[in-house]
Amino acid sequence: MRRGRLSGLAAGALPPAVFVLVLFVAWDLYVRWRDVKAYLLSPPVEVFRALATDPGRFADAAAESLTAALGGLLIASVVAFGLAVVMAHSRTLERALYPPALLVKVTPIVAIYPLLAIWFGFGIGPKVAIAALITFFPMLVNAVVGLRSIDPQAHDFMRVLHASRWQVFWRLRLPSSLPYVFAALRISVPLSLVGAVVAEFLSGSSGMGQLILIANGDFDTAGLFGAALVLAAMGVSLTAAVSYVEGRVLTWHDSSGG
Repeated sequence: MRRGRLSGLAAGALPPAVFVLVLFVAWDLYVRWRDVKAYLLSPPVEVFRALATDPGRFADAAAESLTAALGGLLIASVVAFGLAVVMAHSRTLERALYPPALLVKVTPIVAIYPLLAIWFGFGIGPKVAIAALITFFPMLVNAVVGLRSIDPQAHDFMRVLHASRWQVFWRLRLPSSLPYVFAALRISVPLSLVGAVVAEFLSGSSGMGQLILIANGDFDTAGLFGAALVLAAMGVSLTAAVSYVEGRVLTWHDSSGG
């Protein structure tokens, strides 16, 4: 069983690994064939050398950005799901709460960052806030849809049994919402990283955003690509972790692949 599962994971990871390898080879050949200057496009070997020269600097920056991203995502998920429960049970409250939620979605982050800096300072606070704001709406919408996507026959059966609202929620609405919540998480995890890095761009504080700004100021193209690769690896790893948890939790649902 375990060997079969590992074989399945290896089979799933092989195609993207081959694609990335081909991409790096094509990248290296293009730089050499066109004799591209290093400050315009560094070859892959220079990018990996930049990562290997000072891995601790990249690791520390990645850890700070990851902390802000996951902190914001956690706050957004808890608040969004709580509001979704309320909205799913009342159309009136949905009409009252949806416009402010949409306002959060359409407001440019750059426009409100000065306020966030005043309220939370220039530490990790604004980064967490932006990560939360940018991931809040996808979580809310998917959770509301999921909580309402219940089997009518199962709902009628529970009503016949005089099930309480809590029992209907726990045994019917919550399981029905999980595929939608996991779908929102797959969208929101990369968005949370984007939010954290954007905040670091605006504030110039520590993290991957500051690392990119420093590399840009130094015309360090290899460092820029190295930071981009670290962020990409972080996003892919987090998304894969969400998919793994989804497969373990939703064994009964088609989205688990079973």
